[in-house]
Amino acid sequence: MVKLAEIPERFASGYLDRLDGRTSIAVKMRGRWQAMTDDLGGVDRLSYAERSLVERALWLEHWLAVQEEALASGQYETFDAGKWTQACNALMGILKTLGIERRAKDVTDLQAYIRQAAP
Repeated sequence: MVKLAEIPERFASGYLDRLDGRTSIAVKMRGRWQAMTDDLGGVDRLSYAERSLVERALWLEHWLAVQEEALASGQYETFDAGKWTQACNALMGILKTLGIERRAKDVTDLQAYIRQAAP
């Protein structure tokens, strides 16, 4: 499998797994994946659909940042306000679907674990 050095310009499912882990963008995106899935209660508690939405949200967030950087550096011809607005709305919809409040991770204390494990 060919490792990616950059985020693809078009969304492709599984792009996070294909990023070359030695690149700064891979480290950054995997950190964001961890932060977002932690906020949702941990990746082990997420359904396939939720994990898919997280992957899409991170791609959209990155795409929006690239567009904003282009605008800020004066590359007006590459900035498309209509696409930027659509992407912002799509990201907001995904985040609302996932929930924008942190969820507590279910952590069993040691005493409860010992009681459950006892025969």
